[in-house]
Amino acid sequence: MLMMQFSWGRSLRSPSLLFSLLLLTAWELGSGQLHYSVPEEAKHGTFVGRIAQDLGLELAELVPRLFRVASKGRGDLLEVNLQNGILFVNSRIDREELCGRSAACGIHLEVIVEQPLQVFHVEVEVKDINDHPPVFPETQKNLFIAESRMLDSRFPLEGASDADIGVNAVLTYRLGTNEYFALEKPTDDMRGNRLRLVLRKHLDREDVPEIVLVLTATDGGKPELTGTLQILITVLDANDNAPAFDRALYRVKLPENTPNGTLVIKLNASDLDEGLNGDIFYSFSTDIAPIVKSRFHIDPISGEIIVKGHIDFEESKTYEILVEGIDKGQLPLSGHCTVMVEVEDTNDNVPDLEFKSLSLPIREDAPVGTIIALLSVSDRDSGANGQVTCSLTPNAPFKLVSTFKNYYSLVLDSALDRESVAAYELEVTARDGGSPPLSATARVSVEVADVNDNAPTFAQAEYTVFVKENNPPGSHIFTVSARDADAQENARVSYSLVERRVGERALSSYVSVHAESGKVYALQPLDHEELEVLRFQVSARDAGVPALGGNVTLQVFVLDENDNAPALLPAAGAAAGSRGGGGGAGVSASELVPRSVGAGHVVAKVRAVDADSGYNAWLSYELQPAAGGARSPFRVGLYTGEVSTTRALDEADAPRQRLLVLVRDHGEPPLAATATVLVSLVDSGQALKTSSRAAMAAGASGAAGGAAALVDVNVYLIIAICAVSSLLVLTLLLYTALRCSAPAAEGACGPGKPALVCSSAVGSWSSSQQRRHRVCSGEGPPKADLMAFSPSQPPALSSADTPHDVAVYHEVTPGQHSKTLSPTAASFQEC
Repeated sequence: MLMMQFSWGRSLRSPSLLFSLLLLTAWELGSGQLHYSVPEEAKHGTFVGRIAQDLGLELAELVPRLFRVASKGRGDLLEVNLQNGILFVNSRIDREELCGRSAACGIHLEVIVEQPLQVFHVEVEVKDINDHPPVFPETQKNLFIAESRMLDSRFPLEGASDADIGVNAVLTYRLGTNEYFALEKPTDDMRGNRLRLVLRKHLDREDVPEIVLVLTATDGGKPELTGTLQILITVLDANDNAPAFDRALYRVKLPENTPNGTLVIKLNASDLDEGLNGDIFYSFSTDIAPIVKSRFHIDPISGEIIVKGHIDFEESKTYEILVEGIDKGQLPLSGHCTVMVEVEDTNDNVPDLEFKSLSLPIREDAPVGTIIALLSVSDRDSGANGQVTCSLTPNAPFKLVSTFKNYYSLVLDSALDRESVAAYELEVTARDGGSPPLSATARVSVEVADVNDNAPTFAQAEYTVFVKENNPPGSHIFTVSARDADAQENARVSYSLVERRVGERALSSYVSVHAESGKVYALQPLDHEELEVLRFQVSARDAGVPALGGNVTLQVFVLDENDNAPALLPAAGAAAGSRGGGGGAGVSASELVPRSVGAGHVVAKVRAVDADSGYNAWLSYELQPAAGGARSPFRVGLYTGEVSTTRALDEADAPRQRLLVLVRDHGEPPLAATATVLVSLVDSGQALKTSSRAAMAAGASGAAGGAAALVDVNVYLIIAICAVSSLLVLTLLLYTALRCSAPAAEGACGPGKPALVCSSAVGSWSSSQQRRHRVCSGEGPPKADLMAFSPSQPPALSSADTPHDVAVYHEVTPGQHSKTLSPTAASFQEC
């Protein structure tokens, strides 16, 4: 802060005065304050200084920045006009009331400006004017002087006092014209060297019984002021010797807070006379100050001065006790002395600690060095007892910086983080230098204001959610929750979807998220067969400025439910008219079976697929009992769908067999479809004839046309050749049919090596998202799935129907139908 000196007075005319002023200005420039001066008793509105301009503040910012002036214990003597920034006198200033007899008198102002906080210190010197005349303790002084007193006898007088200081308090004394007494003036500043009347001419009571003198005191002010004291001297008859003290001045040091009854000093005066003229009693002089009488007592016989009131160094540092020793003669004579009691300070005042200004709360991004509070300390004691030091507990992240005399600033010492510490409870201790030291404490709670420096975070970067398909629209499937370490608006999190395309549709057509609660809803029923995994992101953003955000990934697995019945595929080799639809509708197939076939002969194969996956797509085949309870000579493979004979056929078997095959999945509840297989039992030769009837009819027509030209032998030869040819063709057709229905012939869906997944009878099924195979259907698109089953063996099956280790697998090469096969020994070896 720039130091400037504004003073009242005349212009400087001499080089020495100019040089002194330059030195004074240089000293003040280093003292860290503004300095003005104003005479006491100045009228209201008297100009003191342009304080706003001298502090470098703009007038327009005084009101917005809460410009104010504070003066501890000085009331409103000075005020600042916020319109023009001028410091002026607001009320009467009495220097004597303000500072007493102190040579230096000033008003210390604290100029505080908020937003940001700044503190300036201003000293206004109050200059003395000669507004107090000299005043004697009393208007009339009575003296009793024996006519026998010797020439040059001296009689002490109490001098006048002037409330002013400096030249205005320099007093000169003048004694009225008389022929008996002269005035002896003090030659130095010792308090014991007082005014005295000196006897210059012998007194004669019979000639002059009373003498009236006038003592005039004049101060050095301009204009001069005077005070007078009337001295009435009564001339007494002879009491030749007055009491005399050992010394005219006694000096005593007395600690403050000395208990009542403590002896201060024992005085002893002597009188050369005898009898009553030599008996002395002691008393305080009539000129003594009232405060002395209230603090001390003198024993009139022993001359002991004792304490009878509270001795406080802060109230008075010295006491001047005027003592008279008066003899008991008929015409009493008196001697005088002065006891100067110097009060020694003790550490009996606790430091005064006060917060002047607080700038709270403080933002957590506040720069280091930001002023948080201004506090002042003081101690009424003196010396080391009044020297105060301040400490802060705890220190980090704040510190105390001494700014001016007993003023400290609480400043930020290191960076703040509200998320680590939201508030600090600080304690400032002020301790003086006494022994033992006294201390005072002040506490302040520093609240840290939040800034948006933390983004919302999720507990995990990715969540896996399992949802059953066919869920109700609008069902709640998951709740995301993000935490923001900030507070209030900076911690208020809202959620939203990170939009993207899922196939041909927008993500928002599948799911939505509640902005406040973070609940995720499925907007429509999900279909496992259409969408197995839905992967998307949810964004969380806070309400800070600027807003911060974070994302979390949700991977929603759509779990399969048994909502698709088995679909039957057309039977291989069936006539076009016998093909049926799938999904529960029966599929008819007609088969011709020679009666000569043995047990285990495969006569047909029922094929089905299921759009579901896992257990829901694991199919089993079951032959329904024939009507009437007759035992059928056929059976169906539990997992292969192959219809085969259980025994050799005979003539007792009905020539036409209607077989109902129930295809059931393993879902809960299970779904099923029914296939119808029509089996016709024929003789072997009839079967051959039936198979080659068309060829034989064509050959017979040609032979009949040329019968006339051929002999009977040739006719028989041609018939034999046709029969053999027809048998060969029928054998080839049966072989081809058996090959087509065998596992090796129907095991591929297309080019490429089929995948084989095996399991034992005690295993379990599983689904893997890392390695997928496609289950193919001839009437629909391929389906991604991988199934490994290990079914428990039904108790109704015989060992011939189900092997000890049943391995069921789907050949899932893209482009072909899936096959449910009964493994051979080679298949188990591969597994």
